[in-house]
Amino acid sequence: QVQLVESGGGLVQPGGSLRLSCATSGSIFSLHAMGWSRQAPGKQRESVATIATGGNTNYADSVKGRFTISRDNAKNTVYLQMDSLKPEDTAVYYCQFYYGIIPAGRVTWGQGTQVTVSS
Repeated sequence: QVQLVESGGGLVQPGGSLRLSCATSGSIFSLHAMGWSRQAPGKQRESVATIATGGNTNYADSVKGRFTISRDNAKNTVYLQMDSLKPEDTAVYYCQFYYGIIPAGRVTWGQGTQVTVSS
């Protein structure tokens, strides 16, 4: 059973930066695609970034150019670097674990970490 633990969220001013981390265990990490999604109250959950086992990445248009997803297979960890944060980025961010090598199909997620962007 895979375990996912997100960390790094918090309160930041508009224009600021945060780096989220997701520590995983219970899987052969390098064989699974990973990603980050977010959900704000009253809104649909949306995928913001994904990374396949081969390193290919995809981003939602709303975060493209501002967020960067990366993975460290030696540490079984995926990261989300968030720069130029906007109030509309405020949400609970979830680490996503895909059962396959590409970010599609069956997925599970962790408990989430709150990101609040406010002046």
